[in-house]
Amino acid sequence: MTDRLIRITTALAVVAVAGVAAVISYRHAYELVHAHGETGPTARLVPFTVDGLIWAASMVILDASRRKQPAPPLAKWSLAVGIVATVGANVAHGASHGPIGAIVSAWPALALVGSFELLMTLTRNAARGDCTPDEQRTTPEQPRTKPEQTPEQALLDEYRASLNGPGRPLSQRYLAEKYGIDRRKVRRIITTGTSA
Repeated sequence: MTDRLIRITTALAVVAVAGVAAVISYRHAYELVHAHGETGPTARLVPFTVDGLIWAASMVILDASRRKQPAPPLAKWSLAVGIVATVGANVAHGASHGPIGAIVSAWPALALVGSFELLMTLTRNAARGDCTPDEQRTTPEQPRTKPEQTPEQALLDEYRASLNGPGRPLSQRYLAEKYGIDRRKVRRIITTGTSA
């Protein structure tokens, strides 16, 4: 329970930080795009293309991880380009205020990317079923299932069980109807199985 609580609270913290960082990072990118000649819908949409690229690349990498396949090179490359673009846009936004301004402006983008990748790590680990030794000990063991029986074997097992139970053994007619097997074959199964 403790490990599950840790994962849940970590996920909530990551989502909260990512949400705040995304809003600030978007505003910085929007102001940068707007200051360099773009207006209207273009200025509002360009920042989404950067963060959208990061999202899409991360989802492809996550999907590959879930399928236990290597991440496609294009997804890795796209993720790297998206990270460089979002951090670069935020640095450029704050550069007019000197090195400290550039670092302060870059922080939301770094927090966004870092939080998003932490969330992807949690998701990948949950998909793989990673758990601590404590969780492994407390997880109930699944009962082992019997291998599939043929109708003939199931019929014979049921007949044998009825020999040891109270009352009369099951009739060949009942077994033939239940298992959809010809009565002559039922007789052979019972005779062969009980004489062995």
